[in-house]
Amino acid sequence: MRLRFLGTRGGIELRTRRHRRHSVLLVSHRGRALLVDCGRDWLGALPRVDAEAVLLTHAHPDHTAGLRAGCPWPVYATEEAWPAIERYPLAERRLVEPRERAEIAGLSVEAFPVEHSLRAPAVGYRIAAGKRVIFYAPDLVAVGALGEAFAGLDLFVGDGAALKRSIVRRRDGTRIGHASIRAQLDWCAREGVRRAVFTHCGSAIVRGERTADLTVKSLGAERGVQAQLAHDGLELNV
Repeated sequence: MRLRFLGTRGGIELRTRRHRRHSVLLVSHRGRALLVDCGRDWLGALPRVDAEAVLLTHAHPDHTAGLRAGCPWPVYATEEAWPAIERYPLAERRLVEPRERAEIAGLSVEAFPVEHSLRAPAVGYRIAAGKRVIFYAPDLVAVGALGEAFAGLDLFVGDGAALKRSIVRRRDGTRIGHASIRAQLDWCAREGVRRAVFTHCGSAIVRGERTADLTVKSLGAERGVQAQLAHDGLELNV
């Protein structure tokens, strides 16, 4: 399985050469490929890739609004996500059922509900190709079924909004926001995940990327996890 990070900027105003566009991940295996998310930055300039479909984690504009003028690929999303994008002129709409495995573009995909937003309920995706498995969750506070989501992972791709202190609020008794990278690395260490990369990067991290990347690597090393920040154009083999 090969990963290409086409965009790694979170829903922030700040942008740099290495974090120019909203988070988009291209997952490919044996000549077939899948895009995950496509935010506002991509409107009018969709990724020029040979993908077969787009998979959406949730309906916030920094994950979906690039599709507002239409899309040449089938779009997969959960029932909770569709109302927010129902006016998008999408030719093919496909429903994702949480905790039901589906084959998309030759990849095995399973959605796991995560805590992030009340207005735009989110999922993370466990994506498998052959014997390789990743979990992709660019916006989250927590994963309800963490042990099942992280079982046997080769790589965790997580939320880079906050470095050491989580950005969490409570609304109607529910947590919303973003877990820190430090907290996510604790999850990885506890569940035996030895490799992690963080996308959807926040302002503090983008502004001081070099220092932040060293901090992420250090936090990972303390926990026995090989960790790094993603940047636009980064390619990884899993």
